[in-house]
Amino acid sequence: MEKDKDMIFYIISRKGNSEIKDDRIINLEADASDYESIVKVLPEKIDYIVNLVGGLEKDREIFNRKNRKPAEVMLKIAEEKNVKAMGFIGGKLGPKEFVEVKRELIEKLSGSRICLGYVEPTIVYGNGRNDTLAKFIPVFKFLGLFNKNMKPVQVDDVVKELISKLEGK
Repeated sequence: MEKDKDMIFYIISRKGNSEIKDDRIINLEADASDYESIVKVLPEKIDYIVNLVGGLEKDREIFNRKNRKPAEVMLKIAEEKNVKAMGFIGGKLGPKEFVEVKRELIEKLSGSRICLGYVEPTIVYGNGRNDTLAKFIPVFKFLGLFNKNMKPVQVDDVVKELISKLEGK
């Protein structure tokens, strides 16, 4: 938002009520794992599409609906609307299945004719994150001295890296 004062952002969520508020943000209610649900609410022209959906679930069907399906829906929309680039958040830290699925999705998305900008952070912190994992940031910082895959990353740094990659830099 700071880089382009004229850009309008559409945030899609199940409840259509993002915590991010600004005059240039339009909140839309749709299911990120349901193509039809999303195309009904999106404008005809979009320049970029970014998938920030994902999570851990023990139930295989819910896991796929939270991770695989939204990425596949993003890919279909990106190709149909011929966007400039897609954005995706992978991951280097977490349960083996989660990390493998994120890596697999990056490979699949990279095979598209649409440019993919992606980042693969470890644990992301900052901007008010105050959950159980955030309390362990000092431990992760220490472990990160010995293993880069354990080093936590500030959310602002993740955003800057993703924007840079979306811009092709």
